[in-house]
Amino acid sequence: MALPIATALPGVAHAQGAVPAPVFEAAPTADDGNIEFSADSVTYDSEADFVTATGNVRMERDGNYVAADRVTWSRVSGEVRAEGNVVVLNPQGDKLIGENVVLSDTLRDGTIENLLIVLESGGRIAARRGTRIGDQATLENAVYSPCPVTTESGCPRRPSWSITAARVTYDPANSRVRFSGGRLQLFGITLPLLPVFSVGTGEDKGGISGWLVPDISYSNRNGFEIAFPYYRRLSSDRDFTITPHLYTGSLPAIEARYRELNRLGAFQFGGFLTYGRVDNADLIASSTTGRRRDIRGYFEANGKAQLNPLWSVTTALRMATDKTVTRRYDITRDDRLRNFVNAERISPNSYVSVAGWAFQGLRADDVQRQIPVALPAIDARVRIDPSAIGGIVELQANSLAILRLDGQDTQRAFASARWDLRRITSFGQELTLTAFTRADAYHTDESAETAVAIYRGEDGWHYRGIGALAADLKWPFIGPMFGGTQRLVPRVQLVLTPPTPNLEIPNEDARAVDLEDSNLFALNRFPGYDRWEDGSRITYGVDWNLDRPNLSVSTTIGQSYRITRRPGIFPEGTGLTDRFSDFVGRTRIRYGRLVDVTHRFRVDKDNFAVRRNEVDLTVGSTETYAQIGYLRLNRDISPTVEDLRDKEELRFAGRLKFARYWSIFGATVLDLTNEAEDPLSLADGYVPVRHRLGLNYEDECIELGVSWRRDYERFGDFRKGSTFSIRLSLKGLGR
Repeated sequence: MALPIATALPGVAHAQGAVPAPVFEAAPTADDGNIEFSADSVTYDSEADFVTATGNVRMERDGNYVAADRVTWSRVSGEVRAEGNVVVLNPQGDKLIGENVVLSDTLRDGTIENLLIVLESGGRIAARRGTRIGDQATLENAVYSPCPVTTESGCPRRPSWSITAARVTYDPANSRVRFSGGRLQLFGITLPLLPVFSVGTGEDKGGISGWLVPDISYSNRNGFEIAFPYYRRLSSDRDFTITPHLYTGSLPAIEARYRELNRLGAFQFGGFLTYGRVDNADLIASSTTGRRRDIRGYFEANGKAQLNPLWSVTTALRMATDKTVTRRYDITRDDRLRNFVNAERISPNSYVSVAGWAFQGLRADDVQRQIPVALPAIDARVRIDPSAIGGIVELQANSLAILRLDGQDTQRAFASARWDLRRITSFGQELTLTAFTRADAYHTDESAETAVAIYRGEDGWHYRGIGALAADLKWPFIGPMFGGTQRLVPRVQLVLTPPTPNLEIPNEDARAVDLEDSNLFALNRFPGYDRWEDGSRITYGVDWNLDRPNLSVSTTIGQSYRITRRPGIFPEGTGLTDRFSDFVGRTRIRYGRLVDVTHRFRVDKDNFAVRRNEVDLTVGSTETYAQIGYLRLNRDISPTVEDLRDKEELRFAGRLKFARYWSIFGATVLDLTNEAEDPLSLADGYVPVRHRLGLNYEDECIELGVSWRRDYERFGDFRKGSTFSIRLSLKGLGR
């Protein structure tokens, strides 16, 4: 081993700058290497073979770095003693700070008095005495915390949480801190812990195996619940979590989740399993039949595989054993579970999708055998640039097969072509010309099984040709106003389309039709493909925008007029039944980041009754805010049209940050629908749907929350009731 020193004289050497120096040969070691050494002053005792360095001493070997005010080194024993403002840095980036440090000449092993370890992840370990052998450090009478110990102004502060122990072992290779005789200090309160346990430091970004912080809650249905998640890291790209759930009001449950990232893509799957009483979602059946006990569970899986730069396969699978298990155990609030597998090819000018879809209904009136399965669902599109005529041409081919165990079956195939040409006239108008054509083929069986007559169509084969020509003209006017800039854009659209057969075609995907600002100028205002809006029409409207510093206002309003006298096929109440449509529009006002309000409306053309009234208002900052949402649909649609129910709903949500780390939040949803609006509704004009209220504390290293939620929705003999939850997250623990 060689020891380079900046300068040297017999007896006493003073080192300054980078002047070449003689080399002292040290006793050979098992790990032969060089120590990079610099200091303001160096003294060498040749008889004792002893080196003393003072003033800005810096030593480095194999990534181990030492800085101190004074260092003495015995070349005979290999002992290095550092004193005064000692800092030891290891290759992992951890910093050891002490006043009196004794190391071997590897600068790795040794003993430190009054030690402070600053971990690369930001955590700190303080101890009266520590010993390091290799990469492991063993500490006595130590305290560990990832929290800041000083304020922004540099004043001392008590960490939100810390762990004290008689003995602590720090293993950076495994990102573990092991405690013997540990106690948890939480906001100054001492809590007992296991005699021997360990935590992750958070340095290993992939996570390490171990128990996670438990979740605690209480609900009317399940009583007190405590969940103990255990995380197992299988490799850098695979992990597994298993969570036992213990309840005082129900039998235990087990939850598991597996995740993997491989060369094809990422996927995960998990499940929940228990045994208990099955709540009946059918209120009538529940009053006449007894409650049974059975295995209850939920399964889900999703992932995406990128087979090559163009082709990928995406899947999502979800399944529940019964209609209420997901609500009872707080798995999901969805009222239907969607399953699909979709193979896609995406390129800059083409798209191909081959998919299969299936659904599980969780609503009280869902009959699973009547819910369709779509297999296969194929959609292919290609976009070409015809230089001869200009514009863009899009070609599409689509096929779909819908199957039901009980009910109507439908198969569909079509091919279409659409040409769009956009030009700016000499007067500054934006003109878009569109030509569209489509050929359809349908086949259906057992149409009489569909309860709603306008959805059935007729059994057998049916063919349909669709064509449309459209011209869309916008004329923007821009100028100053109120200290800002305004834009006034009148718009008119002409759509010419011949009469098209519709009613003999089954309607599977175009049921929830309603006139809105988003589809006012659409070529076909039916959603989906099974219905086509025939009859030529003129649509007109105006957009207006005002932009000022911190203020933005945008509004749009419009109406359409059907040129032909032929009766339309829209259900009564959609706003599109007569030759003149209802008026629809949207207004949005934003004032900086403080106020954001959006209002959507539809006004009856005959009596100016408000058929749609929707308001979304947000006031406040990201930390303190209030949100109000109101929706009323007053369309007077026939009760037989099941997809277009009228409703009235009011939503409130808010968060108040009343201290630096403290906040309170809440939310509520109220169903204001009455029998006059929806004859099938069970609401009486004021029925709470759900309430939520919580208190939260969050600083740099801990998050603590207490929340209450009450669900009023009833499914047969099941009602969730109240749920109280306690959430504790100790930041800096890793996994």
